[in-house]
Amino acid sequence: MNRQEVPQVSYWLQTAPPGDPFPELVEDLSVDVAVVGAGIAGLSTAWELCRRGRSVAVLEAGRIAAGVTGHTTAKLTALHTLVYDRLRRTRGPEGAQQYARSQSDAIRCAAGIVEELGIDCEWEETAAYTYAEDSARVEELRAEVDAARAAGLPAEFVTETELPFAVAGAIRLPGQAQFHPRKYLLALADGIRRRGGLIHEGTRIVGLTEGEPSVVTTETGVKVTADAVVVATHYPVFDRALLFTRLSPRRELVVAAPVPAETAPRGMYITPEQNTRSLRSAPYAHGQRLLIVTGEHFTPGTGGDVEERFRRLSEWAEGHFGGLTFTHRWATQDNDPTDSVPLVGPLHPASRHVYVATGFGGWGLSGGIMAGQLLSTLVTGGKSPWSDLYDPRRVASVVREGTEFLKHQAQVARHFVGDRLPSPSGPAVTDIAPGDGAVVHVNGQRSAVHRDDDGELHAVSARCTHLGCLVAFNRAERAWECPCHGSRFDPQGRVLQGPALRPLEQRDL
Repeated sequence: MNRQEVPQVSYWLQTAPPGDPFPELVEDLSVDVAVVGAGIAGLSTAWELCRRGRSVAVLEAGRIAAGVTGHTTAKLTALHTLVYDRLRRTRGPEGAQQYARSQSDAIRCAAGIVEELGIDCEWEETAAYTYAEDSARVEELRAEVDAARAAGLPAEFVTETELPFAVAGAIRLPGQAQFHPRKYLLALADGIRRRGGLIHEGTRIVGLTEGEPSVVTTETGVKVTADAVVVATHYPVFDRALLFTRLSPRRELVVAAPVPAETAPRGMYITPEQNTRSLRSAPYAHGQRLLIVTGEHFTPGTGGDVEERFRRLSEWAEGHFGGLTFTHRWATQDNDPTDSVPLVGPLHPASRHVYVATGFGGWGLSGGIMAGQLLSTLVTGGKSPWSDLYDPRRVASVVREGTEFLKHQAQVARHFVGDRLPSPSGPAVTDIAPGDGAVVHVNGQRSAVHRDDDGELHAVSARCTHLGCLVAFNRAERAWECPCHGSRFDPQGRVLQGPALRPLEQRDL
Protein backbone atom coordinates (compact mmCIF):
# COMPACT_ATOMS: atom_id res chain seq x y z
CA MET A 1 0.00 0.00 0.00
CA ASN A 2 1.36 3.42 -0.96
CA ARG A 3 1.96 5.59 2.10
CA GLN A 4 -0.42 8.21 0.71
CA GLU A 5 -3.19 5.61 0.65
CA VAL A 6 -2.92 4.63 4.32
CA PRO A 7 -6.37 5.14 5.87
CA GLN A 8 -6.50 8.14 8.20
CA VAL A 9 -8.36 6.34 10.97
CA SER A 10 -7.68 5.33 14.55
CA TYR A 11 -7.32 1.58 14.93
CA TRP A 12 -9.27 1.76 18.20
CA LEU A 13 -12.23 3.49 16.56
CA GLN A 14 -12.17 1.16 13.56
CA THR A 15 -12.17 -2.01 15.64
CA ALA A 16 -14.77 -0.91 18.21
CA PRO A 17 -17.52 0.83 16.23
CA PRO A 18 -19.79 3.12 18.23
CA GLY A 19 -23.07 1.26 17.71
CA ASP A 20 -26.34 3.05 18.38
CA PRO A 21 -25.78 6.58 19.68
CA PHE A 22 -26.84 7.70 23.10
CA PRO A 23 -29.63 10.27 22.72
CA GLU A 24 -29.08 14.00 22.46
CA LEU A 25 -30.32 15.90 25.49
CA VAL A 26 -33.50 17.72 24.46
CA GLU A 27 -35.18 18.43 27.80
CA ASP A 28 -34.04 20.14 30.98
CA LEU A 29 -33.02 17.77 33.75
CA SER A 30 -31.70 17.77 37.29
CA VAL A 31 -29.03 15.41 38.69
CA ASP A 32 -26.56 15.23 41.54
CA VAL A 33 -23.56 15.59 39.20
CA ALA A 34 -23.19 16.75 35.60
CA VAL A 35 -20.03 15.48 33.89
CA VAL A 36 -19.04 17.41 30.76
CA GLY A 37 -16.98 15.20 28.44
CA ALA A 38 -17.06 11.44 27.83
CA GLY A 39 -13.42 10.49 27.47
CA ILE A 40 -11.62 8.38 30.02
CA ALA A 41 -11.60 11.13 32.69
CA GLY A 42 -15.30 11.89 32.34
CA LEU A 43 -16.50 8.29 32.15
CA SER A 44 -14.19 7.20 34.99
CA THR A 45 -15.58 9.98 37.18
CA ALA A 46 -19.17 9.10 36.28
CA TRP A 47 -18.53 5.42 37.02
CA GLU A 48 -17.09 6.12 40.46
CA LEU A 49 -19.96 8.47 41.33
CA CYS A 50 -22.60 5.96 40.20
CA ARG A 51 -20.97 3.36 42.43
CA ARG A 52 -21.34 5.81 45.32
CA GLY A 53 -25.04 6.19 44.68
CA ARG A 54 -25.04 9.60 42.99
CA SER A 55 -27.30 10.42 40.02
CA VAL A 56 -25.07 11.41 37.11
CA ALA A 57 -25.52 12.83 33.61
CA VAL A 58 -22.59 12.61 31.17
CA LEU A 59 -22.81 15.25 28.43
CA GLU A 60 -20.67 14.71 25.31
CA ALA A 61 -20.47 17.03 22.29
CA GLY A 62 -19.62 14.18 19.89
CA ARG A 63 -19.50 10.43 20.49
CA ILE A 64 -18.24 8.85 23.70
CA ALA A 65 -14.60 7.70 23.78
CA ALA A 66 -14.08 9.04 20.25
CA GLY A 67 -11.98 12.08 21.03
CA VAL A 68 -8.49 12.07 22.52
CA THR A 69 -9.03 8.74 24.30
CA GLY A 70 -10.03 7.14 21.00
CA HIS A 71 -6.75 8.24 19.44
CA THR A 72 -4.29 7.36 22.20
CA THR A 73 -1.60 4.67 22.00
CA ALA A 74 -3.29 3.07 25.04
CA LYS A 75 -0.43 2.66 27.50
CA LEU A 76 -1.46 2.37 31.13
CA THR A 77 1.65 3.02 33.17
CA ALA A 78 3.11 5.02 36.03
CA LEU A 79 6.42 5.45 34.16
CA HIS A 80 5.93 8.80 32.44
CA THR A 81 9.16 9.20 30.48
CA LEU A 82 11.42 11.17 32.90
CA VAL A 83 9.04 12.72 35.40
CA TYR A 84 10.23 11.48 38.81
CA ASP A 85 13.65 13.13 38.94
CA ARG A 86 12.00 16.43 38.10
CA LEU A 87 9.22 15.92 40.65
CA ARG A 88 11.56 15.21 43.54
CA ARG A 89 13.34 18.47 42.74
CA THR A 90 10.19 20.58 42.29
CA ARG A 91 7.72 18.85 44.62
CA GLY A 92 10.07 17.07 46.98
CA PRO A 93 10.27 13.34 47.76
CA GLU A 94 6.71 13.26 49.13
CA GLY A 95 5.27 14.80 45.96
CA ALA A 96 7.06 12.23 43.80
CA GLN A 97 5.78 9.43 46.04
CA GLN A 98 2.20 10.69 45.83
CA TYR A 99 2.44 10.88 42.06
CA ALA A 100 3.74 7.31 41.82
CA ARG A 101 1.11 5.94 44.20
CA SER A 102 -1.80 7.71 42.53
CA GLN A 103 -0.79 6.59 39.05
CA SER A 104 -0.16 3.01 40.22
CA ASP A 105 -3.51 2.97 42.00
CA ALA A 106 -5.14 3.94 38.68
CA ILE A 107 -3.70 0.84 37.01
CA ARG A 108 -4.99 -1.38 39.80
CA CYS A 109 -8.38 0.35 39.61
CA ALA A 110 -8.66 -0.33 35.87
CA ALA A 111 -7.65 -3.97 36.34
CA GLY A 112 -10.36 -4.33 38.97
CA ILE A 113 -13.01 -2.82 36.67
CA VAL A 114 -11.99 -5.15 33.82
CA GLU A 115 -12.46 -8.11 36.14
CA GLU A 116 -15.67 -6.83 37.75
CA LEU A 117 -17.42 -6.10 34.45
CA GLY A 118 -15.80 -8.94 32.52
CA ILE A 119 -14.52 -6.56 29.85
CA ASP A 120 -12.91 -8.10 26.78
CA CYS A 121 -10.49 -5.27 26.03
CA GLU A 122 -7.26 -7.13 25.17
CA TRP A 123 -5.84 -6.44 28.61
CA GLU A 124 -2.15 -7.37 28.80
CA GLU A 125 0.17 -6.92 31.75
CA THR A 126 3.61 -5.89 30.60
CA ALA A 127 6.62 -3.72 31.41
CA ALA A 128 7.11 -0.08 30.48
CA TYR A 129 10.47 1.29 29.33
CA THR A 130 12.01 4.72 28.87
CA TYR A 131 15.09 4.24 26.68
CA ALA A 132 17.87 6.21 25.00
CA GLU A 133 20.08 5.34 22.07
CA ASP A 134 22.50 8.17 22.86
CA SER A 135 24.98 7.18 25.57
CA ALA A 136 25.13 10.81 26.69
CA ARG A 137 21.69 10.34 28.26
CA VAL A 138 22.58 7.31 30.39
CA GLU A 139 23.20 9.38 33.52
CA GLU A 140 19.81 11.03 33.04
CA LEU A 141 18.20 7.59 32.90
CA ARG A 142 20.05 6.43 36.01
CA ALA A 143 18.92 9.54 37.90
CA GLU A 144 15.34 8.78 36.90
CA VAL A 145 15.68 5.19 38.13
CA ASP A 146 16.92 6.45 41.49
CA ALA A 147 14.03 8.94 41.73
CA ALA A 148 11.42 6.37 40.68
CA ARG A 149 12.71 3.84 43.22
CA ALA A 150 12.71 6.50 45.94
CA ALA A 151 9.08 7.19 44.99
CA GLY A 152 8.26 3.55 45.64
CA LEU A 153 8.32 2.08 42.12
CA PRO A 154 10.29 -1.14 41.36
CA ALA A 155 12.20 0.50 38.52
CA GLU A 156 15.55 -0.79 37.29
CA PHE A 157 18.24 0.29 34.84
CA VAL A 158 18.84 -2.16 31.97
CA THR A 159 20.97 -2.18 28.84
CA GLU A 160 19.17 -5.00 27.00
CA THR A 161 15.62 -4.87 25.65
CA GLU A 162 13.55 -6.87 23.17
CA LEU A 163 13.79 -4.04 20.63
CA PRO A 164 15.42 -4.96 17.31
CA PHE A 165 18.03 -2.23 17.77
CA ALA A 166 20.63 -1.41 20.39
CA VAL A 167 19.97 1.04 23.20
CA ALA A 168 22.49 2.78 25.44
CA GLY A 169 20.25 2.16 28.41
CA ALA A 170 16.66 1.99 29.56
CA ILE A 171 14.46 2.30 32.63
CA ARG A 172 12.28 -0.77 33.11
CA LEU A 173 9.12 -0.79 35.23
CA PRO A 174 7.27 -4.12 35.46
CA GLY A 175 3.61 -4.66 36.28
CA GLN A 176 2.14 -2.09 33.90
CA ALA A 177 -0.63 -2.69 31.33
CA GLN A 178 -1.83 -2.05 27.78
CA PHE A 179 -5.33 -2.54 26.45
CA HIS A 180 -7.96 -1.53 23.88
CA PRO A 181 -9.15 1.80 25.34
CA ARG A 182 -12.36 2.09 23.38
CA LYS A 183 -13.58 -1.43 24.18
CA TYR A 184 -12.85 -0.66 27.83
CA LEU A 185 -14.76 2.63 27.79
CA LEU A 186 -17.75 1.35 25.84
CA ALA A 187 -18.16 -1.35 28.49
CA LEU A 188 -17.70 1.25 31.24
CA ALA A 189 -20.40 3.42 29.64
CA ASP A 190 -22.74 0.42 29.60
CA GLY A 191 -21.95 -0.14 33.28
CA ILE A 192 -22.82 3.51 34.02
CA ARG A 193 -26.11 3.17 32.15
CA ARG A 194 -27.04 -0.04 33.98
CA ARG A 195 -26.44 1.72 37.30
CA GLY A 196 -28.86 4.50 36.41
CA GLY A 197 -26.40 7.02 34.95
CA LEU A 198 -27.48 9.10 31.96
CA ILE A 199 -25.28 9.58 28.89
CA HIS A 200 -26.11 12.08 26.16
CA GLU A 201 -24.10 12.35 22.94
CA GLY A 202 -24.36 15.20 20.43
CA THR A 203 -24.83 17.55 23.39
CA ARG A 204 -22.37 20.43 23.37
CA ILE A 205 -22.18 22.45 26.58
CA VAL A 206 -21.56 26.17 26.02
CA GLY A 207 -22.58 27.77 29.31
CA LEU A 208 -21.87 27.33 33.01
CA THR A 209 -23.51 29.19 35.88
CA GLU A 210 -21.91 28.36 39.22
CA GLY A 211 -24.00 28.29 42.36
CA GLU A 212 -25.94 26.03 44.67
CA PRO A 213 -27.00 24.33 42.48
CA SER A 214 -24.97 25.01 39.32
CA VAL A 215 -26.40 25.00 35.80
CA VAL A 216 -24.80 24.00 32.51
CA THR A 217 -26.45 24.97 29.23
CA THR A 218 -26.29 23.26 25.84
CA GLU A 219 -25.90 25.09 22.54
CA THR A 220 -29.63 24.54 21.96
CA GLY A 221 -30.55 26.14 25.28
CA VAL A 222 -31.33 23.00 27.28
CA LYS A 223 -30.32 23.29 30.93
CA VAL A 224 -28.91 20.72 33.35
CA THR A 225 -29.13 21.61 37.02
CA ALA A 226 -26.64 19.82 39.28
CA ASP A 227 -25.25 19.99 42.77
CA ALA A 228 -21.77 19.52 41.27
CA VAL A 229 -20.25 19.89 37.80
CA VAL A 230 -17.13 18.15 36.47
CA VAL A 231 -15.45 19.67 33.38
CA ALA A 232 -13.59 16.79 31.72
CA THR A 233 -13.29 18.11 28.17
CA HIS A 234 -9.53 17.50 27.89
CA TYR A 235 -8.84 21.21 27.39
CA PRO A 236 -11.23 23.12 29.72
CA VAL A 237 -14.00 24.81 27.74
CA PHE A 238 -14.54 27.41 30.47
CA ASP A 239 -11.73 29.95 30.86
CA ARG A 240 -12.67 31.58 34.16
CA ALA A 241 -9.84 29.66 35.85
CA LEU A 242 -7.26 30.94 33.31
CA LEU A 243 -5.86 27.42 33.15
CA PHE A 244 -4.94 28.00 29.51
CA THR A 245 -1.98 30.03 30.78
CA ARG A 246 -0.58 26.80 32.28
CA LEU A 247 -1.41 24.36 29.48
CA SER A 248 0.56 23.85 26.30
CA PRO A 249 -1.26 21.88 23.56
CA ARG A 250 0.77 19.25 21.72
CA ARG A 251 -0.23 17.29 18.64
CA GLU A 252 1.45 13.96 17.91
CA LEU A 253 1.30 11.59 14.95
CA VAL A 254 0.68 7.84 14.97
CA VAL A 255 1.41 5.17 12.34
CA ALA A 256 0.61 1.46 12.62
CA ALA A 257 1.59 -1.68 10.72
CA PRO A 258 1.15 -5.42 11.35
CA VAL A 259 4.28 -7.40 12.26
CA PRO A 260 4.85 -11.11 13.01
CA ALA A 261 3.79 -11.90 16.56
CA GLU A 262 7.14 -13.54 17.33
CA THR A 263 9.07 -10.36 16.50
CA ALA A 264 6.66 -7.79 17.94
CA PRO A 265 7.73 -5.94 21.10
CA ARG A 266 5.51 -6.91 24.03
CA GLY A 267 6.66 -4.09 26.28
CA MET A 268 5.75 -0.39 26.02
CA TYR A 269 8.61 1.90 24.99
CA ILE A 270 9.26 5.63 24.80
CA THR A 271 12.28 7.83 24.22
CA PRO A 272 12.49 11.63 24.43
CA GLU A 273 15.01 11.52 21.57
CA GLN A 274 14.25 12.34 17.92
CA ASN A 275 11.20 14.48 18.72
CA THR A 276 9.80 11.58 20.78
CA ARG A 277 9.39 8.00 19.65
CA SER A 278 6.86 5.85 21.47
CA LEU A 279 5.86 2.31 20.54
CA ARG A 280 3.90 -0.74 21.60
CA SER A 281 2.09 -3.60 19.87
CA ALA A 282 -1.50 -4.81 20.09
CA PRO A 283 -3.22 -8.09 19.15
CA TYR A 284 -4.06 -8.19 15.45
CA ALA A 285 -5.56 -10.55 12.89
CA HIS A 286 -3.95 -13.69 11.40
CA GLY A 287 -1.60 -14.34 14.32
CA GLN A 288 0.09 -10.96 13.93
CA ARG A 289 0.40 -7.96 16.19
CA LEU A 290 -0.07 -4.33 15.25
CA LEU A 291 3.02 -2.19 15.79
CA ILE A 292 1.90 1.29 16.90
CA VAL A 293 4.50 4.06 16.67
CA THR A 294 4.00 7.62 17.89
CA GLY A 295 6.10 10.75 17.60
CA GLU A 296 6.78 13.95 15.64
CA HIS A 297 5.01 16.16 18.15
CA PHE A 298 4.31 19.82 17.41
CA THR A 299 2.11 22.67 18.59
CA PRO A 300 -1.17 22.64 16.62
CA GLY A 301 -1.08 25.21 13.85
CA THR A 302 2.73 25.24 13.71
CA GLY A 303 3.45 21.79 12.32
CA GLY A 304 4.44 22.96 8.85
CA ASP A 305 4.25 20.10 6.38
CA VAL A 306 2.49 17.49 8.53
CA GLU A 307 2.56 15.03 5.64
CA GLU A 308 6.35 15.21 5.77
CA ARG A 309 6.19 14.50 9.51
CA PHE A 310 4.14 11.37 8.83
CA ARG A 311 6.77 10.35 6.29
CA ARG A 312 9.61 10.80 8.81
CA LEU A 313 7.78 8.76 11.43
CA SER A 314 7.03 5.97 8.94
CA GLU A 315 10.64 5.89 7.76
CA TRP A 316 11.87 5.70 11.35
CA ALA A 317 9.59 2.71 11.98
CA GLU A 318 10.71 0.99 8.78
CA GLY A 319 14.37 1.69 9.53
CA HIS A 320 14.10 0.11 12.98
CA PHE A 321 11.70 -2.76 12.29
CA GLY A 322 12.27 -3.63 8.62
CA GLY A 323 9.86 -3.33 5.73
CA LEU A 324 6.37 -2.46 6.95
CA THR A 325 3.00 -2.14 5.27
CA PHE A 326 1.17 0.59 7.12
CA THR A 327 -2.53 0.00 7.64
CA HIS A 328 -3.49 2.96 9.84
CA ARG A 329 -2.38 6.43 10.69
CA TRP A 330 -3.91 9.08 12.89
CA ALA A 331 -2.99 11.87 15.29
CA THR A 332 -3.68 12.65 18.90
CA GLN A 333 -3.55 15.79 21.01
CA ASP A 334 -2.40 16.32 24.57
CA ASN A 335 -2.05 19.24 26.94
CA ASP A 336 1.23 19.58 28.80
CA PRO A 337 1.04 21.30 32.21
CA THR A 338 3.93 23.67 32.68
CA ASP A 339 4.90 22.03 35.99
CA SER A 340 4.55 18.36 34.86
CA VAL A 341 1.56 17.62 37.12
CA PRO A 342 -2.06 17.34 35.87
CA LEU A 343 -4.65 19.82 37.10
CA VAL A 344 -7.43 17.89 38.84
CA GLY A 345 -9.69 19.45 41.45
CA PRO A 346 -11.70 22.67 41.96
CA LEU A 347 -11.96 24.72 38.77
CA HIS A 348 -10.74 27.96 40.37
CA PRO A 349 -10.10 29.40 43.84
CA ALA A 350 -13.72 30.43 44.38
CA SER A 351 -15.17 27.13 43.18
CA ARG A 352 -17.17 25.13 45.65
CA HIS A 353 -19.02 22.70 43.40
CA VAL A 354 -17.29 22.84 40.00
CA TYR A 355 -14.28 20.65 39.24
CA VAL A 356 -11.86 20.13 36.36
CA ALA A 357 -9.55 17.42 35.04
CA THR A 358 -6.94 18.42 32.48
CA GLY A 359 -3.22 18.63 31.68
CA PHE A 360 -2.36 14.92 31.53
CA GLY A 361 0.70 15.54 29.37
CA GLY A 362 0.35 12.48 27.15
CA TRP A 363 -0.50 10.10 30.01
CA GLY A 364 -4.25 10.50 30.02
CA LEU A 365 -5.16 6.87 30.60
CA SER A 366 -3.66 6.51 34.06
CA GLY A 367 -4.29 10.21 34.64
CA GLY A 368 -7.95 10.02 33.63
CA ILE A 369 -8.63 7.00 35.83
CA MET A 370 -6.79 8.72 38.70
CA ALA A 371 -8.95 11.81 38.09
CA GLY A 372 -12.11 9.71 38.36
CA GLN A 373 -11.03 8.41 41.76
CA LEU A 374 -9.90 11.83 43.00
CA LEU A 375 -12.90 13.85 41.78
CA SER A 376 -15.48 11.35 43.01
CA THR A 377 -13.88 11.63 46.45
CA LEU A 378 -13.98 15.44 46.37
CA VAL A 379 -17.54 15.60 45.04
CA THR A 380 -18.78 13.34 47.82
CA GLY A 381 -17.12 15.41 50.52
CA GLY A 382 -13.91 13.48 51.06
CA LYS A 383 -10.22 14.34 50.68
CA SER A 384 -7.74 12.23 48.77
CA PRO A 385 -4.13 11.77 49.96
CA TRP A 386 -3.03 13.47 46.75
CA SER A 387 -5.65 16.22 46.50
CA ASP A 388 -3.02 18.90 47.16
CA LEU A 389 -0.58 17.49 44.59
CA TYR A 390 -3.06 17.83 41.71
CA ASP A 391 -5.00 20.86 42.98
CA PRO A 392 -5.38 23.37 40.07
CA ARG A 393 -5.30 26.23 42.59
CA ARG A 394 -1.70 25.51 43.60
CA VAL A 395 -0.12 28.97 43.65
CA ALA A 396 3.39 27.88 44.57
CA SER A 397 3.65 25.85 41.38
CA VAL A 398 3.91 29.03 39.32
CA VAL A 399 7.29 29.61 40.94
CA ARG A 400 8.28 25.99 40.33
CA GLU A 401 7.10 26.18 36.71
CA GLY A 402 9.66 28.89 36.09
CA THR A 403 11.18 28.62 32.62
CA GLU A 404 8.47 26.40 31.14
CA PHE A 405 5.70 28.77 32.26
CA LEU A 406 7.43 31.81 30.79
CA LYS A 407 8.35 29.96 27.60
CA HIS A 408 4.73 28.95 27.03
CA GLN A 409 3.47 32.48 27.68
CA ALA A 410 6.01 33.91 25.23
CA GLN A 411 4.90 31.51 22.50
CA VAL A 412 1.23 32.36 22.98
CA ALA A 413 2.00 36.09 23.17
CA ARG A 414 3.80 36.00 19.82
CA HIS A 415 0.65 34.68 18.17
CA PHE A 416 -1.81 36.68 20.26
CA VAL A 417 -0.09 39.98 19.49
CA GLY A 418 1.41 39.17 16.09
CA ASP A 419 -1.87 37.95 14.67
CA ARG A 420 -3.36 41.38 15.29
CA LEU A 421 -0.68 43.33 13.45
CA PRO A 422 -0.92 44.28 9.75
CA SER A 423 0.58 41.62 7.53
CA PRO A 424 1.47 41.16 3.87
CA SER A 425 -1.38 40.03 1.67
CA GLY A 426 -0.03 36.46 1.52
CA PRO A 427 -1.21 33.91 -1.04
CA ALA A 428 -4.13 34.48 -3.36
CA VAL A 429 -7.16 32.24 -3.45
CA THR A 430 -6.07 31.06 -6.89
CA ASP A 431 -2.79 29.79 -5.40
CA ILE A 432 -4.55 27.25 -3.15
CA ALA A 433 -4.20 23.74 -4.55
CA PRO A 434 -6.92 21.06 -4.23
CA GLY A 435 -6.81 19.55 -0.74
CA ASP A 436 -4.94 22.51 0.70
CA GLY A 437 -5.87 25.67 2.59
CA ALA A 438 -4.43 29.06 3.44
CA VAL A 439 -5.22 32.27 5.26
CA VAL A 440 -5.82 34.95 2.64
CA HIS A 441 -7.06 38.54 2.55
CA VAL A 442 -10.57 38.74 1.14
CA ASN A 443 -12.50 42.03 1.12
CA GLY A 444 -10.13 43.43 3.73
CA GLN A 445 -10.55 40.50 6.08
CA ARG A 446 -8.38 37.50 6.87
CA SER A 447 -10.22 34.42 5.73
CA ALA A 448 -9.33 30.76 6.09
CA VAL A 449 -9.93 29.26 2.64
CA HIS A 450 -9.85 25.56 1.80
CA ARG A 451 -10.12 24.09 -1.70
CA ASP A 452 -11.49 20.56 -1.57
CA ASP A 453 -10.46 17.75 -3.91
CA ASP A 454 -13.22 18.70 -6.36
CA GLY A 455 -11.98 22.29 -6.54
CA GLU A 456 -14.80 23.81 -4.50
CA LEU A 457 -13.81 26.61 -2.11
CA HIS A 458 -14.85 26.83 1.54
CA ALA A 459 -14.16 30.12 3.33
CA VAL A 460 -14.47 30.88 7.03
CA SER A 461 -13.06 33.46 9.41
CA ALA A 462 -9.38 32.93 10.14
CA ARG A 463 -9.77 34.00 13.77
CA CYS A 464 -10.25 31.27 16.37
CA THR A 465 -13.47 31.79 18.30
CA HIS A 466 -11.68 31.11 21.58
CA LEU A 467 -9.41 34.17 21.92
CA GLY A 468 -8.95 35.36 18.35
CA CYS A 469 -5.58 33.93 17.28
CA LEU A 470 -5.15 33.14 13.59
CA VAL A 471 -5.63 29.52 12.57
CA ALA A 472 -3.40 27.59 10.17
CA PHE A 473 -4.26 24.70 7.85
CA ASN A 474 -3.11 21.14 8.53
CA ARG A 475 -3.22 19.60 5.06
CA ALA A 476 -2.56 16.03 6.22
CA GLU A 477 -5.58 16.06 8.53
CA ARG A 478 -7.70 18.61 6.60
CA ALA A 479 -8.23 20.83 9.63
CA TRP A 480 -7.77 24.43 10.75
CA GLU A 481 -5.70 24.61 13.94
CA CYS A 482 -5.15 27.39 16.46
CA PRO A 483 -1.51 27.69 17.65
CA CYS A 484 -2.45 29.50 20.88
CA HIS A 485 -4.57 26.93 22.71
CA GLY A 486 -5.06 24.05 20.28
CA SER A 487 -8.64 24.52 19.09
CA ARG A 488 -9.32 22.68 15.83
CA PHE A 489 -11.98 23.13 13.17
CA ASP A 490 -12.99 21.23 10.04
CA PRO A 491 -12.80 22.92 6.59
CA GLN A 492 -16.38 24.16 7.03
CA GLY A 493 -15.44 25.79 10.35
CA ARG A 494 -17.17 23.32 12.68
CA VAL A 495 -15.46 22.72 16.05
CA LEU A 496 -13.42 19.52 16.15
CA GLN A 497 -11.61 20.20 19.40
CA GLY A 498 -11.88 22.83 22.13
CA PRO A 499 -11.43 25.06 24.02
CA ALA A 500 -13.36 26.89 21.28
CA LEU A 501 -17.11 26.45 21.65
CA ARG A 502 -18.35 28.26 18.54
CA PRO A 503 -17.63 27.47 14.87
CA LEU A 504 -15.62 29.78 12.65
CA GLU A 505 -17.83 32.35 10.96
CA GLN A 506 -18.65 31.74 7.31
CA ARG A 507 -17.08 34.08 4.72
CA ASP A 508 -18.42 35.00 1.30
CA LEU A 509 -15.78 34.92 -1.44
